[in-house]
Amino acid sequence: MVIFFQNLVNALQWGSFYALIALGYSMVYSILMLFNFAHGDIFMVGAYIGFGVSIGLLALSSSGALAMPNWLILVLTILFSMFLTSFVGMIVERVGYRPLRNAPRASAAITGLMIGIILETGNLALLGARRVSFPSLIETTVYNVAGVFVTNKKIMIVLVSLLLTLALHLFVRRTKWGMAMRAMAFDFAVVPLMGVPVNTMIALTFAIGSALAAAAGILFGVAYPVLDPYMGILFGWKAFVAAILGGRGSILGATLAGFLLGFTEIFVAMIFPSTLRDLIAYSIILLILTFRPHGFFGEPYSARLRL
Repeated sequence: MVIFFQNLVNALQWGSFYALIALGYSMVYSILMLFNFAHGDIFMVGAYIGFGVSIGLLALSSSGALAMPNWLILVLTILFSMFLTSFVGMIVERVGYRPLRNAPRASAAITGLMIGIILETGNLALLGARRVSFPSLIETTVYNVAGVFVTNKKIMIVLVSLLLTLALHLFVRRTKWGMAMRAMAFDFAVVPLMGVPVNTMIALTFAIGSALAAAAGILFGVAYPVLDPYMGILFGWKAFVAAILGGRGSILGATLAGFLLGFTEIFVAMIFPSTLRDLIAYSIILLILTFRPHGFFGEPYSARLRL
């Protein structure tokens, strides 16, 4: 039981990353019926922006120009990085996807892959291929709970991811912008006739999804402080699977699917050889989709509405 609960804690942390990234995928797909395949690399860009922001704030604090405790530096790093990365998402939408809005879906998918390669190559050109170490902003404290070791970082990562998910849910359900997003997801063609600024709402959707990916990148840097330009590829594809599993446009579904994927990977590696982790995990997901082809909370109409 101790081993089970220890892996449960690890799975909660691992699933937090997938959940936050999957939310961005799901939001864009719910409105435009396309997947932003550059989203994993936006996760990488957000982590690197967080690295730069944290280094700058630490330098200001150590010089005495703006003395701050490390926990405040971490909070500011998350907020500033989410803000800056949201502009990256809006630029990607404006330059890469808006001109192809009426093009075949394959064109937009290829464009997303190309944008991801541009972001990776740009990172390599600016910073080189050397991995960077995310600064340690908070000291690790280990709690022993009945033989299960839990760190303050793991607790923080899970809580922050759940709070961001709750904030997104409240935004979508209780604001005019969220209402407009839900209306666009239901019937994209009619909403412009109601006076909703479509381009603005789509840009806002990309901005929010990119900000959540940046938060995931910083939390990943806190837990595993080694960043590299290709770190977003695998996370991006796995979060894409979680978004499909959760159902089109479902915040709850994307979150649950992200945590489920994290749980599956951790517990499969606990029981079977780690080389079989992805095979068994995705076989389980394939089995779920066989019986729930629209995902956990996807609606059947969404598959017919715009395709």
